[in-house]
Formats: sequence, C-alpha cells, structure tokens
Amino acid sequence: MSEAVISVRASETGASAFAVQIEAGPHRLIGDEPAAMGGADLGPAPYQMLAAALAECTTMTVRWYARQQDWPVDHVATDVTHQKGKVEGRPGSTDIFHKTVAISGASLTSDQRARLIDVAAKCPVHRTLEAAAAISTIAA
Repeated sequence: MSEAVISVRASETGASAFAVQIEAGPHRLIGDEPAAMGGADLGPAPYQMLAAALAECTTMTVRWYARQQDWPVDHVATDVTHQKGKVEGRPGSTDIFHKTVAISGASLTSDQRARLIDVAAKCPVHRTLEAAAAISTIAA
C-alpha cells in the first residue's frame, strides 16, 4: 500500500537574506534565520520548524490515543528542545531532541499516564527522526 505524498514548497521572499514563504497545502508560513545568523527573524528557523513538527505530532498522537481509549485527558502540551552534541556510541555531532510532555487529567491513573508517555515516543515524526530517511535532490 502506498503512502500519501506530502508536498511543500519554500521560496525566497527577499524580505531578508534568508526569508522564505513556505506553502503547505492552503497554509502559508514565513521562515527565516535569526538576526545573529544573517536573517531578520521574520519567522521560525528551520530547526525550530523541525522541533515544532516533533512537538505537534507528539501532542496530536497522545490526544488521538487518549480519545481511542476514552481516557479523561483534559489537555496535552509538548515542549521540544534541539541541540547538536555528542552522544555516546555515535561518531561526530548528533542532533539531540528532548521532549517534555505535559498531560493533564485529574482522573488519569498512573498506568494511563505512563502508557501515554510511551505513546508519545511513537509518534510518526519521532519515528522518522530516529530512522534513517532517504532524501534525493534533483535540479528543476
């Protein structure tokens, strides 16, 4: 079975040295680099977008699972940090993401909370980042 193809486009705007308009279906976003990197900080930088994708997917996955189980979750929020650094057993610099998932629901049991944290580590973007992706680059 073939998966759906997701297409996005980033095109320079000229508003700063690095500003781009990102088109994702009907949605329009601005991306840029911070001033310290030569941009004008008009929008999130690429690694902020990547971290945001991980946070978004994690939050949505936890919510989806809680609904499937009919568990009393009131709110889900995910904070993600990203940095480059050394990881034992890996050569060179590695991208390191830290996720903090806040799940509120006064009636949730400790077992339910633990299961939801397990589910948070299985969101599709999390799995993509942990796997080796295949990327091809061609000229238009």
